Parts: sequence; structure tokens; C-alpha cells
Amino acid sequence: MRRFLAELRESIRMALGAIATHKLRSCLTLLGVLVGVFSIILVMTAMRAMKNNIEKELGSLGSKTFVIQKMPGAYFGGPEGFMKFMRRNDITFAQARAFQRKAAFVPAVGLQASFWNGELTSRYDRTPPNLSLEGATPGTFITNNWGIIEGRPLLDSDLESTRDVCLLSEDVAKTLFPRGSAVGQRVKAEAISYSVVGVFERAASSEGAQGLAVIPITSALNRYGRRRQITILVQASDPALIDDAMEQSRGVLRAIRKVPPGQEDDFEVLSSDSMIKQFQTVTFAVRTGLALVSSIALLAAGVGIMNIMLVSVTERTREIGIRRAIGAKRRNIMTQFIVEAIVLCEIGGILGVVLGMLGANALAVYLLKLPPAFPVDWAVIGLAICSLVGVVFGSYPAYKAAHLDPIESLRYE
Repeated sequence: MRRFLAELRESIRMALGAIATHKLRSCLTLLGVLVGVFSIILVMTAMRAMKNNIEKELGSLGSKTFVIQKMPGAYFGGPEGFMKFMRRNDITFAQARAFQRKAAFVPAVGLQASFWNGELTSRYDRTPPNLSLEGATPGTFITNNWGIIEGRPLLDSDLESTRDVCLLSEDVAKTLFPRGSAVGQRVKAEAISYSVVGVFERAASSEGAQGLAVIPITSALNRYGRRRQITILVQASDPALIDDAMEQSRGVLRAIRKVPPGQEDDFEVLSSDSMIKQFQTVTFAVRTGLALVSSIALLAAGVGIMNIMLVSVTERTREIGIRRAIGAKRRNIMTQFIVEAIVLCEIGGILGVVLGMLGANALAVYLLKLPPAFPVDWAVIGLAICSLVGVVFGSYPAYKAAHLDPIESLRYE
């Protein structure tokens, strides 16, 4: 083992010396490997940043909550399939309330719908023009894991009396009332005034999301029209019971919407886990396709390395003859040239990994506004592929060098 390590160190030293002797040729050779690894790492790092962010957002519901809505969480088919979902009847407020009354098998049910996007104002300041105004019920705060940090939550009496009250997300409250409490103050949306009764904190995964204001869903329906797609949020009593709760909820809503037996559901039941798995399945296919395309550059780089190594064997024929004459075996010659090919590939691979991660994270942070990601697994895979390219495309030149006739090599000029 000690002898093998000594030979390996000597081969690496000789490989680095040969690369340093022909700097321009070595740089041009490893450029192909650099481009191949750079493209793979760039794509995989960007995809990992997007994947992490989406999984974080989807996971904000928690392991006990699932959603019932008209449309699927994500659709990647053709327009014909999409139109099938569009032709479904909306989940109406009456149907959602009927479901809420019958869902005694779960501890919490919330109803939610988006009604308006715009600018919310107070006498002190105004929000950016992308604030979302949502209609909700008291159960919405429980199912969304929104914690009340000041004031009170929505009450059933707010819905029954269609009161003009609202709750603000913590970021909106700080924007509109920077010097004091928002509770008891008035805010306006499209000249309609609401009294702030509470401030809530969203899950950590919602950080950086657009501002949110919540009003009673009955007030929102009266003000903005009743033709809205209602989303039903259901929280099971335990993560282990979520599948049973989803099946019971499906049966209850099928009965309410009068879906005939044997006919498929005209709504979707989605949990965080199911949406994350669907996203992972789709992105796996995309990542695989992009990795295969990027691998073409590595294949071309491997052919270039083999050509350069064959040239190197010809140039160093006399050196090979001298090494054989003083006792070097064929395996020593093969090891020398294979290691040289691997070192070339690894230098290009390391540069490709570093540049790929820097480029992808710059794209994620500055253009896509996503947190950076560092896919160590793909960095290791990229360097392993580089070693494989070095072994595969360096083997033939190494074999040819090892089988040169020592006498003829010494005579070579």
C-alpha cells in the first residue's frame, strides 16, 4: 500500500509538471471539461435553489393540513387537459359552508379566497401596490399556522355581522404603523375603511412573500361579488391521520357537489407532501434532460483529452524509453498517463464547479430573488464524472505508451 501511494504521488507530481510545461495546450484541453461541468453545476444549482424555495413555500401548511380547491396545484399537460379543469364548477361559498358544518371529524376547517390586489393605506404610510386582500374564516388562521401576535383573531360574529374589520400580517402592520400598534387604527383599500383588530405572524417559509390583509369572507363576498373560487383548508388532528381525513373530506364534498358514483372528482385534494412529490417528479425529469445535454460537452472534452494525450505520448517517446530502461514497468507508464489525464480533468472540473455555483447563485439571488443553494452532492458527482472521463479517455493513450518498444523509444528523435 505504501509503495502504491508513493507511485501515485510521483505520478501526480509528474502530471502537474507536464501540465505546467505546456500551459497553453493544457488550458485549452481542460476548457472543454470546465464548460461541461460548469453547465451541469449551473443548471443543478439553479434548480436546487428553486426546489428548496418551492418546497419551503409548500411546506408552510404543515404536516397536518390539506387543501381542497377547484384547480390542481400544478399542471404540466397540454391545453386540452387544462380546459377540463377550467370547465369545472367553482366551489361556492354555500358548498364550502356545508362542508364546514359536516366536517366534524377534523378539529379545524378554514375557508379562504383572494379578492383584491393593490395598495393599502393608513394616515402614516402606504404599502407597495402588490398587497393581497383575502377573505377568510376563523379556522383559516389555525389551518395556515398564522399566529396572532397582537389583538384578536377573526370571530364568527365578524362573519355573521359582515363587519368592516381586518387583520394585517406583521410586515404590513410595521409598514403602515411604524411608530406604534396597528390595533384599533383604520386602514383603507380602494377608499373602503377597515378597523384593524389584530396582527398575525405567518410561517417562517412565507418570509419575503407579498403583504397580506385578511377580512371576514362574508364582507369580502358582499363587497367584491360572490362568484369566487373558495379554497377549503382542513387540518387533521394528527399527521398520521391526514390520509383518512382526506378520504372522508373527499366523500363529504362529492356528496355536497352531487358527483355521481364512479365519476372522477370535480375538485382537487392537495397536501404539502403530495405537491412536493409532484414538483420533485417534474423537476427530476427536467434535471435529467439538462444533465444529459450538458454531458455532451464532457464527451467532446474527453475526445480532446485523448487526442492531446496521444500527442503527448508521441512527444515523450524518448522519455518513456528512458524510464523503461531504468526499470519502470508497463503499469508505471500506464499509471503516469492515466493520472495525467485525470489531473487535467479534475482541474477543469474544480474550476467548473466553482464558477457554476457562483453563476447560478448570482442568478438566483439577483434575478430570481431566491436564497442561494450549494448542491454538494452534484459537485461530488461532477468531480467523479471528471475522474471517469480521465480514466476512459486516458486509457488508450496510456496503453499505447506502456506498450512502446523500449529500444525503439530510446532511438526516437
